[in-house]
Amino acid sequence: MLVIQSCKEMQVWAQKTREQGKLIAFVPTMGFLHEGHFALLREGKKRGGRLVISIFVNPTQFGLGEDYEEYPRDLEGDKEKASRLGVDVLFAPSRQEMYPYDFQTYVNVEKVTQNLCGVSRPGHFRGVTTVVAKLFNIVKPHVAVFGEKDYQQLITIRQMVKDLNFDIEITSIPIVREEDGLAMSSRNKYLSGKERKAARCLIDSLDRAEKLYQRGEVNSQNLVEEATKIINTQSSTKIDYIKICHPETLEDIDTIDGRALMALAVRVGKTRLIDNRVLKKL
Repeated sequence: MLVIQSCKEMQVWAQKTREQGKLIAFVPTMGFLHEGHFALLREGKKRGGRLVISIFVNPTQFGLGEDYEEYPRDLEGDKEKASRLGVDVLFAPSRQEMYPYDFQTYVNVEKVTQNLCGVSRPGHFRGVTTVVAKLFNIVKPHVAVFGEKDYQQLITIRQMVKDLNFDIEITSIPIVREEDGLAMSSRNKYLSGKERKAARCLIDSLDRAEKLYQRGEVNSQNLVEEATKIINTQSSTKIDYIKICHPETLEDIDTIDGRALMALAVRVGKTRLIDNRVLKKL
């Protein structure tokens, strides 16, 4: 596995690979790799060609008081895991390499970033779209793979690719979960044993809402209230939001007609966790 830290070197490798007629599949990450990332890499590997992973904890998507400095990092361990999974190139640039002195250009996707995490994390998606646009220009992939746990991020990236005419296929994989149902996340490392048990309420609330929907409940407020009751049974939880939205525009909907996204963000102790479920008739 080749490890590249220079943007220019990564671009040269990508251009040569394209000139050889080989497909480039790309998985952008912030590292501290876990089974959720492995599933993304396996999906990329299925596409054939060459598989590239980036590891970069992106400072521009963290707000004041968020966990940029504390975000878990393990580059050496990530190198071993990526190599074992058949990655061809690991791109691990420094902060200075990605954001040199006098950097001043940002990408901003508007409508789909206004709800959900866009409310409680102002500027977050501007940071996400900027770094992903940069990575696309550096890695030059034919296909990029994202997870559906970060559903709003996925929708935002697809909108950016469409609006800016990136010649890249965006594909996604379903949420990968722990044995107890908790959505896999690098931030799960922050949870104490007691908090980890309490975090189970996120998946329980989604399960409850889906059961009610399958039984005929289509009123969004009623489903949100049921989910809220379950999460509030845990003393260590604090709800950021629980919302039901259109699965493509991410606008709030009052009555479900067909498919809908139920998304939630909850603090368990000091750890902010997100999860979601697309509600649809079986």
